[in-house]
Amino acid sequence: MDHHFRAFSFVDRITAIEGGRRIRGHYAIPAGIDSFSPSLVGEAIGQIAAWAAMAAVDFTHRPVAGIVGGIDLTSTVRPGQRLELSADLDGVDTSAIAYSGTAQVEGSPVLRLERCVGPMVPVEEFDDPQALRERFALLSAAGAAPGAFGGMCPLIAHRGGGEPGRSVRATLELPATASFFSDHFPRRPVFPGSLLVDQNLQLVAALAAEIPPPDNGGRWVARRLTGLKLRSFIPPGETLEFEARLVERSAGSATVKVETRRGTRLTGTATILLGMEAYP
Repeated sequence: MDHHFRAFSFVDRITAIEGGRRIRGHYAIPAGIDSFSPSLVGEAIGQIAAWAAMAAVDFTHRPVAGIVGGIDLTSTVRPGQRLELSADLDGVDTSAIAYSGTAQVEGSPVLRLERCVGPMVPVEEFDDPQALRERFALLSAAGAAPGAFGGMCPLIAHRGGGEPGRSVRATLELPATASFFSDHFPRRPVFPGSLLVDQNLQLVAALAAEIPPPDNGGRWVARRLTGLKLRSFIPPGETLEFEARLVERSAGSATVKVETRRGTRLTGTATILLGMEAYP
């Protein structure tokens, strides 16, 4: 099966583009999948911004993940819900894009991206420019048929090392082939930055479960991610090493630093802020 625009595409329709700098659209999360992570919600916002950016430069270049100033993790989403997507471009040319964006469900925010900057790269190195033009035309008209996404293949990091409640390390062996590589991207497969963020959040959740809660009880949960930097492309089949370290803790918040390495090379960094959530 051709997975292009099916395995890792999260915009069903573009409903408005205003002045080439503001774009709106939506994505229906398929009801039949098991889950849809916050990182994929962020990916959907990034993708709708990417459509505006590519259209602005006539599909000669496309953005790739780079720096995210902040991600507000407001609420989780469920299969069967529809994401209302929006992005505002502060600037775009053939060298870089700067934007912010939001996703809402039934009028309530679920995730916000702030101060995102991504380099623009030649489209032909990664994808078919004509296929992208045709897809953009479809999304801007009747829209694509929903439900193409069949869910993510499991990506299981193996934990090893660290100090309970203070740090945790893990290793992830990337698959040599996976359906999402066919969509990200057809001509040059790259491990999506959003899936790297997802691994970061999972590792931090494991560390958070070991951090003693305040005396009034509750549990630590990720509230905000800041200072995300993705430093290089990650091809299929690579081995990634993650480390999350608790660097600060107060009565109701905690700060965790996360680093991702490929061999000795630093590939990604982020800071994740934890807050307290009462048990149901």
